[in-house]
Amino acid sequence: MLDSVKIARRQSEIRQQLAGLVGKDKPTEDETRSMETLDGEYRTNETRYRAALVAEDQERREAGADLETRSDREFAELTSRFELRQVALSLDEGRALSGATAEVVEELRSKGGYQGIPVPLAALETRAGETVAADQINPKVIRPIIDRIFPGSVAERLGIQRINIAQGELAFPVATAGAVFGWQTNELANVGAASPFKTTERSLTPDHTGGAQMVISRKALKQAGDGLEQAIRRDMNAVIGAELDRVVINGSGAAGQPLGIIPGAAAYGIASTSVGDTASWAAFRAQIVAFMQANAITSASQINLGFAPTIWAELDDALVGGTATSEWDRLTKQVGSPAISNTIPLETAIMTATVQGIAPGYLGIYGGVDLIRDPYTKAQSGQLVLTGLVTADFTAPRGMQTRILTGIGAP
Repeated sequence: MLDSVKIARRQSEIRQQLAGLVGKDKPTEDETRSMETLDGEYRTNETRYRAALVAEDQERREAGADLETRSDREFAELTSRFELRQVALSLDEGRALSGATAEVVEELRSKGGYQGIPVPLAALETRAGETVAADQINPKVIRPIIDRIFPGSVAERLGIQRINIAQGELAFPVATAGAVFGWQTNELANVGAASPFKTTERSLTPDHTGGAQMVISRKALKQAGDGLEQAIRRDMNAVIGAELDRVVINGSGAAGQPLGIIPGAAAYGIASTSVGDTASWAAFRAQIVAFMQANAITSASQINLGFAPTIWAELDDALVGGTATSEWDRLTKQVGSPAISNTIPLETAIMTATVQGIAPGYLGIYGGVDLIRDPYTKAQSGQLVLTGLVTADFTAPRGMQTRILTGIGAP
């Protein structure tokens, strides 16, 4: 306890004692001496109190500075200790949440409505195993679960930025027209006709919700160890990530899906060029030149490029006449290593550039994963069905930052 607080409490006690003594009409000699003693102590404590405040000033400043940044840091620390196993047991057995898990769930509930138990996206990241009781009987060695195979994130390689939105709609105003430059035709002439500054909006809205579902068997729920939690974490993280990656590229904009880059090329103002020839460095170079002519980039290395594996095979197989250099070698020398993924359709390539710090596209994710239980569908076998709901949307603010090439390698 701070010295200033201790002194303040003692001062309060002295005032109470003096109030009782002063109210007497004929105090005794002992009471008179007591009043003098308490009065002297009170005056001394006033001096000590002011000195304590001065001495503790720096400590209070440091504490205040710590409080200003403690909220985000503490929540990140709580999220790092979030146990998905507690969520599974709560949904299966009704067991109460505790510790950091309970605090994180309560914080998420206070920020938005959830039908089930809210789970922060950060908690789905693969991390070191949770603490497990060391005295569990384990008659045999259980090796780690072998995960399913999912593609790497091609959207991230293309420079698409993920942003988290608490609630509401997020709009990006994009300038489409503005000032013009003109020369005087004579000494008194106007320099040019004024042009209005115009903008258009690209918006992210919470209109698209999808769900990742899985069935957890009773045997899996009763197994000791953290293997189940890690497997659930990795599997949900991978399947959600793979689907978000797909809709960024190929989202139809219908049946609940966001509108992706390729189906939404016309809506986003993205140029699409039909190559109609074998894959070559020259085809990609022509689009890089178009980026440069639009003042979007100044170097080929600023381009992000992605295409299907068949295009890589064609580029690697095509040798420049009389040399051992392939078209792939020429491409990677200028652009770097492209993203190769089956997420991008066959005979199609996507080229993007980050211009003036603005990403070529934004994937907005609303809140965390809303984890909902279904104990009835598989009740006859004691299985638990979990659904993780995710609300997300995608938009491309400026079409000039993206180009699509089609018909690459087409006969």
